[in-house]
Amino acid sequence: MHTIDTAITSTNISRFLVPGIFVLLLVLESLRPLRRLKRARGSRYVVNGALTGLGFLTGVLAVRPAALGGAFWVQQHSFGLLNLVNLPLWVQVAAGVLLMDLTFYYWHRLNHTRPLLWRFHNVHHADPDMDVTTSFRFHWGEVLYSTVFRLLQVSMIGVVPLTYLVYEVVFNGATMFHHSNLRLPVAWERRLNLVFVTPRMHGVHHSAVGPETNSNYSVIFSWWDRLNRSLRLNVAPRDIVIGVPGYLRPGDNRILPMLALPFAQQRPYWRWPSGKAAARKIGEVTDTSFMVE
Repeated sequence: MHTIDTAITSTNISRFLVPGIFVLLLVLESLRPLRRLKRARGSRYVVNGALTGLGFLTGVLAVRPAALGGAFWVQQHSFGLLNLVNLPLWVQVAAGVLLMDLTFYYWHRLNHTRPLLWRFHNVHHADPDMDVTTSFRFHWGEVLYSTVFRLLQVSMIGVVPLTYLVYEVVFNGATMFHHSNLRLPVAWERRLNLVFVTPRMHGVHHSAVGPETNSNYSVIFSWWDRLNRSLRLNVAPRDIVIGVPGYLRPGDNRILPMLALPFAQQRPYWRWPSGKAAARKIGEVTDTSFMVE
């Protein structure tokens, strides 16, 4: 009963905390933007809001019940990696969050490298700008099939309900933060990025240049990209065009085309509408291992 009460309390906290972080970042990024937006906010907000709403509905109906149900089953049967030894609760929660973030790194990477999964994940990257409203802009189909991953992730790691709920709040907060268009002082961001994913780091992941999009997969902790040699920090925000080149035509970023995108014939992703390949010349890349302006 105590576990159920804790889960309910954590859920109630997240209901207020996540929207609060979203609104705060929305205000801050408008006051101190990192990149100049190319499209009008109003129409983008409508599209991102609609895709986010469908994604959240799918998550509420499928992903969350499956993940929490799996976590309660894990707790009752002492199943999974973290239940092989008797750990203090705080160690179990901390280790669970770390392992879930690590395994999600590989899941995210898989969504980029497998053509069928990329068809759906492309909806997230096809946003022609990136700000906090991009955070949860995912095709409902991607959210739905991620249920299988979440269930396997929770059960194999041995995640109990409290750990899952803590991870969910931290994951959502980190996702909103690194998608935000918030300009932090470079010195602050360099220090912060030694541990966490930051807006400049994730901005490279949304670049219109294919090799840059296929980097910086981490969500909470930046360590995973460092360990897997997929980290790029050498492209300045001013040099990044956000979006997928093949889907940057004026009429592409609308609700119905985005919902139909995974099921339609795919365009060449990394070519501009003109047919020219999206690439960055060597001289255009700042030669530094640190974040640049």
